[in-house]
Amino acid sequence: MFAKTILRFVLILSGSLGLHAQNGIFSSPEWHLKTAFNQGVILEHRSTIGHLVHGYPSMYEVCLIKPTTGIKQWHHENNFPDLGISLNVIDFKNPRELGYCFSVAPFAEIPLNKKIKPSRLVMRLCWGLAYLNKKFDAETNHKNIAIGSHFNSYVQFKWFWQFKLNPSLRFEPGFSFTHTSNAKMKTPNLGLNVGCINLALHFSASPVSKRQTEYLQPDSLNQARTSKNEIFVWNSIGLNDREPSLDKKLITNTFSFGYYRNKRNTHKFGIGCDVFYDENMIEDLKHDGLPSNTMADILRGGPKLCYAYNLGHISFPVELGYYLRNPYGGDGSFFHRIGVRYLHPKGIMGLVNLRTHWAVAYAFEFGVGYRWGLGKGQYK
Repeated sequence: MFAKTILRFVLILSGSLGLHAQNGIFSSPEWHLKTAFNQGVILEHRSTIGHLVHGYPSMYEVCLIKPTTGIKQWHHENNFPDLGISLNVIDFKNPRELGYCFSVAPFAEIPLNKKIKPSRLVMRLCWGLAYLNKKFDAETNHKNIAIGSHFNSYVQFKWFWQFKLNPSLRFEPGFSFTHTSNAKMKTPNLGLNVGCINLALHFSASPVSKRQTEYLQPDSLNQARTSKNEIFVWNSIGLNDREPSLDKKLITNTFSFGYYRNKRNTHKFGIGCDVFYDENMIEDLKHDGLPSNTMADILRGGPKLCYAYNLGHISFPVELGYYLRNPYGGDGSFFHRIGVRYLHPKGIMGLVNLRTHWAVAYAFEFGVGYRWGLGKGQYK
């Protein structure tokens, strides 16, 4: 069930990027190839996983890349980003308990400088599917409390510099953060976080296409976004697990309300409030003998700070919240969220989020919502 859920998400994300790609990207013959080597450390976000760290992980990566052409407005707003798909292998240096991670993930690489310089800083946003050949097993691998399933989500943030060696070759040193977990769909699920230094060579496998100096197709989303102030309301549902011996999925439900201020089409900042119904927390309350009979007993929630980076219709939110009301303190006082949203010009949105408590994933959130422009430029 979990593998199918993750696969659907990767297909949705790849399809969403493809909505952009069909507008002026695949019409270009230009393709790029990148190979990278990464050396890093497992970040021990919990002291209980220290026994799993036996060395310094190595990551090997091959990427197929399609540059944007400038035909669309969001190409220009994001400094002509590259879209692609990466194939990765991670050797955790613990073959008995952690084994290897094999991942496939779509990504966007966004230059952070509008002006093309000899050394240009670029940010990668990447989310996909990972297969780990070693997982927790009560009889054969009981020490692996980090990974409870073979199929997991794969999230990577990378920052690197582009150094042009010749018209067809770039050298790209940088650093990255990679997270692998199943969002508590199957316990145990502390997850694995790896920080790396990376070295890459970026090849142009075909003639470099000329970029459009002016976009030919204004984005319908940006035509509708004439107000800088927006209200977001969304609701999501997800499933998570409690313990390996309990063959039962528990529901988690989130209702969210927020206000955003568009700094420009690519950036927005906001504040909001989330209310959570978590069956897993209800089991915790019962286990500790705490009240769990009324909605007031079992709901938790609180305010949050919000940021989102936009690539046309696709938005990548990052949120930090505080449980102002929290009947059960075992998950800590703070909640965090990263995700992907598809924003329709009419205001409807679909979303997939990963909710965490610091570096420990708690649940995937699948939902729908709506947004309103305040004042001038309201969606019709």
